[in-house]
Amino acid sequence: MPLKIVFMGTPDFSVPVLDAVVGAGHEVIAAYTRAPKPAGRGMDLRRSPVHVRADALGIPVLTPKTLRTEEAQATFAAHGADVAVVVAYGLILPKPVLDAPRLHCLNLHASLLPRWRGAAPINRAVMAGDAESGVMVMKMEEGLDTGPVALTARVVIGPNMTAGELHDALSPTGAALMAEALGKIEDGSISFVSQGEDGVTYAAKITNEETRVDWHLTGTVVHDHVRGLSPFPGAWFMADLGKGEERVKLLRAERAEGSGLPGSLLSVEGMVACGEGAVRLLTVQRAGSKAMSFADFARGARLGTGFQFG
Repeated sequence: MPLKIVFMGTPDFSVPVLDAVVGAGHEVIAAYTRAPKPAGRGMDLRRSPVHVRADALGIPVLTPKTLRTEEAQATFAAHGADVAVVVAYGLILPKPVLDAPRLHCLNLHASLLPRWRGAAPINRAVMAGDAESGVMVMKMEEGLDTGPVALTARVVIGPNMTAGELHDALSPTGAALMAEALGKIEDGSISFVSQGEDGVTYAAKITNEETRVDWHLTGTVVHDHVRGLSPFPGAWFMADLGKGEERVKLLRAERAEGSGLPGSLLSVEGMVACGEGAVRLLTVQRAGSKAMSFADFARGARLGTGFQFG
């Protein structure tokens, strides 16, 4: 028998999961997402990707600023949901909300728990140079991503894979996994296994300060840093291109052999020295411009060997 679902999610990552839940024949009685925010040059209010998709599917959308009030909790309980499906929602779910669904409150988390609990598991896995990641369906509890796990799917992180590419691999994988979990709830076969405490790490939000490239680190670490922040929020460096120093995003690089003063351009093909080894810059983006190859960037800025990036 189809389940009555409250779906809770916000970004692009969540949309395939919503589609999978609907496609499996379940009744999504409400979608919770973050409220529209001003965006673009006109600062018009922009709905979240989940909001847009839920509207297209005819699902009622709720955008509370918090779920901690008695009113918000009463509204949630009144849905009479069998299951809540939570995917990158962005708000804390207090205990009365976690306890409201008749059966379970399930979360799809984009890491191999207990590694990378928290807000930015995809970025952190790539930044750390992890060889694999994955998605897990877990039963939510009050702790931060500490609940018991029902299902797991693993995804290899290639040596040059970016966070954006890992995101795009994990989202449909997670959608299929959540549909499978709901099917197991329907037939009564779902089971949960507690997480171990070995290997717990936390995926804190990415701060602006840590996105700057540190050329004094090894080439391997710089490469992982760049791809772990690509395409968003984007690693960056400073460069004086004739009108004072400006910030340049570095969206793609690759490992390379070379040595020199950290941050110095070793060749016009984009080889830059690091504290140990080097990286080759492939794709960059100046403020207000489109992403471009380093070759085009260097040609336009008339960069030569020895140019120093900060």
